[in-house]
Amino acid sequence: MPSHIKKDRNKINRRQFIAATAAGTMALSTFRRPLYAQADKIKIGLIGCGWYGMVDLKAAFKVGGVECIALCDVDSEHLDKSAREVEELQGFKPQLFKDYRELLDVSGLQAVFIATPPHWHALPFLAALEKVLDIYCEKPLAYDIREGQVMVQAAKKSDRMIQIGFQRRQAKALQEARDFIQAGNLGDIVQVDVRIHYNAPMRDATPQTPPESLDWDAWCGPAPKLPYSPNIGHFAWRLEKAYGHGHLVDWGIHLIDATRWILQESMPTSVRAFGGIYKLRDQITTPDSMTANFDFATCPVTWRHRLWGAVEVTPETNNGIFFFGEKGTVFASDRRWIYIPNERGAERQVHEANNDAGTAQVADFLDAVKTRNSDKLHSTQDGFFSTATTQLGMIAYESDSVVNWDVERQSIVNNPKAAELLKRDYRAPWEHPFKE
Repeated sequence: MPSHIKKDRNKINRRQFIAATAAGTMALSTFRRPLYAQADKIKIGLIGCGWYGMVDLKAAFKVGGVECIALCDVDSEHLDKSAREVEELQGFKPQLFKDYRELLDVSGLQAVFIATPPHWHALPFLAALEKVLDIYCEKPLAYDIREGQVMVQAAKKSDRMIQIGFQRRQAKALQEARDFIQAGNLGDIVQVDVRIHYNAPMRDATPQTPPESLDWDAWCGPAPKLPYSPNIGHFAWRLEKAYGHGHLVDWGIHLIDATRWILQESMPTSVRAFGGIYKLRDQITTPDSMTANFDFATCPVTWRHRLWGAVEVTPETNNGIFFFGEKGTVFASDRRWIYIPNERGAERQVHEANNDAGTAQVADFLDAVKTRNSDKLHSTQDGFFSTATTQLGMIAYESDSVVNWDVERQSIVNNPKAAELLKRDYRAPWEHPFKE
């Protein structure tokens, strides 16, 4: 947990999770792996060999000092394609699996990358900790808030190196904007606006037979098993409520995380949201237009997205964060940040900054695995704060209510309808790790 976050604002109620941990969710081994010699190559495995799983894995090869000894995916076509690419990169083929539990049993495995859709994050994460493995897990941390809370508690009980895939924290432009704002150049921050507008490409939403290579039942796993269509399968699951939970949780989470990081905040105390599916009705199940208001201690933060419409008048601000302060405004995005002083006629200051943020995030993880020093890692707790914040936005939208978050109790208060959405029941035979 970052030192700048006040202890009383982030205190977790341990009693709330004792049932989950006592039930054997995390029977962590007392075995501790030895430190690695600098010449050793870290033996890694990848769970989820789709688009971004391979992005992460190739970043690891770019950093160097790794061997990929195992791949796992429920689609044999993904497995075969990824195996060929890995063999070209390292000179030998990794072992291939369709069940992540078999991958975790591979002899010599030291670290895993989890790059599945979000509904398949919690169970592999917890199982990897049981196997005493280091973990790089893509965002969001979990599909629902209760999963995330169990994952946080399990991570705290382990000594594993864990990195969550919030690559924007490595973006030089956002880092420079953060330093500028935290130095007091804007004075008090009055409001923050966060947005990502774009025209979302749609695929065929007609229910159909899954490809022969894809085990659709295993892909759905603990989530509801919906009829397969290309619009909710590989990659396109992001705007499906049952799997990706929509644009705010999938993509907006990066900028919500960056906002929290820059403001030095944990979680909001209340959330309101409104919007709907206006243009893409019958194609997606999450809002194509949405506004969410998050009440943080520092100031209100407003999220907006629109997934359709004309080309923007100012496309350079479609994707980014506005920080409105007493002395001026900062707009920050992945590769540029702009300062606009409040004085009439003052010239705006434009700063360009570019770097390979994704590779930098993986590099910090691999360095921590070798050195056993977690100082540069973004903790599971911090990943939970950003994940749960966006999930509260969706809970407010889906319950059509004001959601009040009790930071001390780590739960929604005085809103039974919204509180029911903190946890989604698992599809049998899978069992949710959180126990009431």
